[in-house]
Amino acid sequence: MKQIVVLRVSMDGQRSFFCIMAGQEARTKALKIAVSVKGVEAACLKGKDKEQIEVKGEGIDTVKLTTLIRKKVGHADIVSVKEDKKEEKKPEAVQVLWPYVNGVPSYPIHQEDPYSAPCSIM
Repeated sequence: MKQIVVLRVSMDGQRSFFCIMAGQEARTKALKIAVSVKGVEAACLKGKDKEQIEVKGEGIDTVKLTTLIRKKVGHADIVSVKEDKKEEKKPEAVQVLWPYVNGVPSYPIHQEDPYSAPCSIM
């Protein structure tokens, strides 16, 4: 089941666990962390001030993702977790029907005997 997770992350230069980061540096680090979690296929920034991260994937551990972002970037909240409604359409299998019942038709091949020469001198 594919899912979409939206997280709100404080990216305004707040103090994280180890250091103080500027906004763009915090965004970059948060996206790198989000993409590194198992099951994540894509991540992007959303919202008015780009304070939300939208993560798409299959089998994402949202608690683990939120905890990692809290430790390395700053305060983070889970806004929503929902199922991805867009299903990828798989091409239908095309059945090829051969017009021949028993395989490929055989046609008579006319070959001349290689030992019979067109001349009678042999």
